[in-house]
Amino acid sequence: MRFSILAALDRATTLSFKEVRDAVEVTDSALSKQVSTLEGAGYIAVGKSFAGKMPRTSLTLTKEGRAAWRSHLDTLREIAGTSV
Repeated sequence: MRFSILAALDRATTLSFKEVRDAVEVTDSALSKQVSTLEGAGYIAVGKSFAGKMPRTSLTLTKEGRAAWRSHLDTLREIAGTSV
């Protein structure tokens, strides 16, 4: 699931919690747990705001998160024997 979250954020940089939830196709609770783990690792930043009375949560891939994501992809490509 974390792989899918980082993949979604790599393409868009910042997405709403709902956009990531829908892209990864998980429950709010499952996504929240993974977001906490990724935030703790410094891979994503969580933003909180309000639109009127409605709370909005945004998820942004950090510089460290992007570097880790790209490194992971490079390793997978090396294992698979492909290059980009």
